Amino acid sequence: MTLGPNASVKEGRTAHERPAWIANQLAEGYRRPSPAAVVFASLNGRGGTTGRSVGPERQVVIRADRIDAVIFDMDGVVTDTAGVHADAWARLFDRFLRDRVATTGGTFRPFTVDDYRRSIDGKPRYDGVRSFLATRGITLPEGEPTDPPERQTVCGLGNRKDGYFLEHLREHGIAVFPTTVALLEELRAAGVRTAVVSASRHLDEVLGAGHVEHLFDVRVGGTEADRLGLAGKPDPAVFLEAARRLRVRPRRAAVVEDALAGVEAGRRGGFALVIGVDRLDHSAELLAAGAGVVVRDLVEVGVATEPGTPPAGSRGGGRREGATGTRAERLGARVRGL
Repeated sequence: MTLGPNASVKEGRTAHERPAWIANQLAEGYRRPSPAAVVFASLNGRGGTTGRSVGPERQVVIRADRIDAVIFDMDGVVTDTAGVHADAWARLFDRFLRDRVATTGGTFRPFTVDDYRRSIDGKPRYDGVRSFLATRGITLPEGEPTDPPERQTVCGLGNRKDGYFLEHLREHGIAVFPTTVALLEELRAAGVRTAVVSASRHLDEVLGAGHVEHLFDVRVGGTEADRLGLAGKPDPAVFLEAARRLRVRPRRAAVVEDALAGVEAGRRGGFALVIGVDRLDHSAELLAAGAGVVVRDLVEVGVATEPGTPPAGSRGGGRREGATGTRAERLGARVRGL
């Protein structure tokens, strides 16, 4: 199945099938192998980045003598939850838009993968509601965070979406990316501190469901961001707060993100390296938004503890084990057994 930027639901597909179809498209993008060329970034002496396109034998190397900490986004980077969120958003907006057309007239246009990627991915929940509705020329009252899910307000719709997500979490649990777990373990073994951020108010529950909470020194989720009054992405506030708690300057830290709003936040925060994870065929947009490097999967990222040494997990010559290598197979088996 090919995932296009304006992918929507084909004729004849029922309203019940549509959200799952969108989620499956996202999941398909997350399973694709790496392309023949990736973008490689090397840290120069001033801590900046230079990007270029190279062959698949090259990789991104995080040098522990120049990077003291790496901050990971959760959804789509650590946990395979982007499709779950997209499913919940599609259920929400398809129902809302159908009901609106029934009362005000017009033509029903379903929620698409592109809507999710451009308007919602990486943003706090209520910001996502406002952002998407604005693309359809719809304005709703703001409401209150305590609004019931059936109330036609920004907060009411956001709370309904949250209910759909929690329903999936209770019934199906959460999967994690084994190659991300591998990179986290290598970073920590090299003495590089790690943090995870998310716009989600359920960061702790999701990490716990994936059994990966122990891999992070610092966690900053949506609840904490609200308590501190931190603006949502593309504002860099949540990344800067994570760096502050890690006691590291942004120019000595890296950010790993899969969302356009997230890589822009990393760039605006002045971080030494922003790694974009391209699971949805939008590498050019990630680069334009602020990524210094784009990879398809974090198996393409290595860790070097000293200048001139091969990265951890490599087979020598600067190459890292691929998705079918021994390390990935071992980790995949272990994570599936969690």
